[in-house]
Amino acid sequence: MQPLPCEFLTQMARKYQLSPEQEEAFVERFSSKESEQAIAHTLHISDNAFRTRMSGVYRKFSINGKGPGKFHKLYDFLLKEYQKSHPSPIPDVPSHDIHALVQEVRKKIKPDIQERCGKMRVLDMTHPIRLNDIYTNVTILEKITARRRLGIDELLQQCTREDFNHFGLAKITKGPIPGLEAVKKHPKLMILGKPGAGKTTFLKYLAIQCIGGKFYSHLVPIFITLKDFAEASNKPGLQEYIYQQLAGNGVETLNFASLRELINRGRMLILLDGLDEVGDEDSKRILKEIREFSDQFRDNHFVITCRIAAREYTFENFTEVEVADFDDEQIVSFATKWFKDKAVKPETFIKRVEDNQRVKELATSPLLLTLLCLAFEESGDFPANRSELYKEGLDALLKKWDAKRGIQRDQIYKKLSVQRKEDLLSKMALTTFEQGNYFFKQQIAEQYITEYIRNLPGASTDEEALQLDSERVLKSIEAQHGLLVERAKGIYSFSHLTFHEYFTAREYVVVKQSSEVALQNLVSHINDKRWREVLFLALGMSPSADNLLLLMKEKVDAILVDDEKLLQFLTWVNQKSLSVEAPFKSLTIREFYINFDSDLNFEFSLTSYLAKPGSELEHENSVDFVISSSKTKSPTIHWLSIALSIDIGKSVQPLRLLSLNAAEFELDNALISALEHAHKLASAAVPEFKVGSHLVYALNRAITSTSNHEIQRSLRRFKQQIADPDKDRGIFKTLWRANGKAWTEKLKALMIQHRNIGHDWQFSDEQKELLKQYYDANKLLVESLNSDCYVSREVRQKIEDELLLPIAEIKKCQQEIL
Repeated sequence: MQPLPCEFLTQMARKYQLSPEQEEAFVERFSSKESEQAIAHTLHISDNAFRTRMSGVYRKFSINGKGPGKFHKLYDFLLKEYQKSHPSPIPDVPSHDIHALVQEVRKKIKPDIQERCGKMRVLDMTHPIRLNDIYTNVTILEKITARRRLGIDELLQQCTREDFNHFGLAKITKGPIPGLEAVKKHPKLMILGKPGAGKTTFLKYLAIQCIGGKFYSHLVPIFITLKDFAEASNKPGLQEYIYQQLAGNGVETLNFASLRELINRGRMLILLDGLDEVGDEDSKRILKEIREFSDQFRDNHFVITCRIAAREYTFENFTEVEVADFDDEQIVSFATKWFKDKAVKPETFIKRVEDNQRVKELATSPLLLTLLCLAFEESGDFPANRSELYKEGLDALLKKWDAKRGIQRDQIYKKLSVQRKEDLLSKMALTTFEQGNYFFKQQIAEQYITEYIRNLPGASTDEEALQLDSERVLKSIEAQHGLLVERAKGIYSFSHLTFHEYFTAREYVVVKQSSEVALQNLVSHINDKRWREVLFLALGMSPSADNLLLLMKEKVDAILVDDEKLLQFLTWVNQKSLSVEAPFKSLTIREFYINFDSDLNFEFSLTSYLAKPGSELEHENSVDFVISSSKTKSPTIHWLSIALSIDIGKSVQPLRLLSLNAAEFELDNALISALEHAHKLASAAVPEFKVGSHLVYALNRAITSTSNHEIQRSLRRFKQQIADPDKDRGIFKTLWRANGKAWTEKLKALMIQHRNIGHDWQFSDEQKELLKQYYDANKLLVESLNSDCYVSREVRQKIEDELLLPIAEIKKCQQEIL
């Protein structure tokens, strides 16, 4: 039987919707005179696997029967179909020559493919690494993100304004498919992606897999960097350029007709990398070459990569897809491979990424994930100053990524220096962030750009020209740096919330140069959770954070200034802390009594945050309270453990009770417990004997925990006056109902007289919320002090000393200093 032409068989395979694997077996079987075993060997699959594929082929063509009869039936059908449109005889090209030719060419070009595509080196890598050692399987979105017709409201449904991140956006994208599956599914594929999304790496992986016989082993992979093709001397056509590449690898021993036969028979996997990197002067010519070549030799497989929004390219016969960002599993896979056999363990890196949502968001970009790995490998951790890490990521996107490959971009945008680009993005970031607009329409973005570029030297005064320029600038920012991304048709956002926040902070510190007005505006958001990261970043960017921290402290102190009762409460807290003799800071005592005598549960220790490992504060004053208070379950405040912190921020281990002050705290704790049980008994709505026993137990505990004889006498006299549930069981209930409220008030008076505790503050819900805002703002202030910002010792000490103090006390301290 005469073998049938590959191009005809490929057409029939597509017509009958064979899978890529079935198509591969089908074309080889009916274009060859070789045995099934020989073809299976050529395809690097088992005989059984080949037969399974062919069984599927026969089903698609509705061929029934058993044994060799099925092959002959299908061959006869195919021959008749071929002769309908090809009256001339079947070309007499021995199929075994084609198979031999494919294998001969593959063998000759294998060293070159492995050399050019088997390694990668990006950013500040000191040496290249093997692609197979680091490659992580990419996934493909079959629906281009920017072409979805969604509104801002629909986008916001997937993420709250306080928890906006790229993982939320992934929910509105149809599930991605593996990259190799997309290539098999679409013989002509245009892969779009953001800068650093892994497009080139994926194309190199395809070439390595193909030449290694693990993917499309019946094809010859041709990897072409389109920028090199465009700039090649003598401006060759694409077919000629392919021949030149093959000739440079020892394939020149084959004649021109043999090489053309490979192309004619559809035996090439043409990988065209970086369409967006072709210069303007060469663009039309290269596009024409690709269109004509892919149309003329349509039976070959084609994959082109290009940045999203680079240009409006149209290849009618190509399917456009998009590289998806990395998900959690891909991040873990990449990091595990990167840190294999290195001093830093991958588990450490992965844990640090998981603990920091902002860093994890950056890790969804393969380029930025590589940057994170490089930074972490160097020091075993991320920089304490987060703004430095983010700036390094921005530098990679704004400067290094294109510059290291010698790529020149659009002239309109090129006229903007890196600083001007950052200034423009900073203005856009602040305006949109202040409005809470994480997504904004294209026309709004272009208006921001127009207002900025109209003031540049040499800018056009024509509004229409400015509008056109602003549109080009927006597309350039997206294509060249990926810092703005079209999330749906005509709707943009910053590529990462981290960068949105970074540029917002930069506007205050760099553009507005930390002016008083700018910083006042910034600290006005101190109680807005959305602005926390912006504040941290602004502190990290500032050459000196003194002014910003002092303004934050003023703003914190002013939170309670209009509420007299809360100010009285703070005054009491301070007085109470001063009455306790302790070998550690008054801040610790103040914080304890805010927790102790308010209706709020603050699961936080300001002191522990201030005590950095190795600091003087840690060694001399690093006493951390572990309060097992659980007012949601019971109003009783349980025993307080005073724990010595070994390593603040990592572990707090209760080593021993400090006997010097444990009695004072135990006394207060016991008295509050007794008062709460007395209130319960007085209400007559509780199991009296059980609660009464707790009351007596608390009083006994208070009496034995103090060495103050006056307090002991007062408490003993009080105890003698009230009924004892164990001794007076018969009349206990009656006595408490008659006298309980009076006894409770007397106990309360004793506590206020001797210990200055037990005040009935009766905070309203609004006051509780205000007190919580005050405490959270103090927490933010303390975290800011530890954010690795540059702050003078004087300012740091002043803030630490004045934490949780009422304004009147702060002013008093300031007057004493003066």
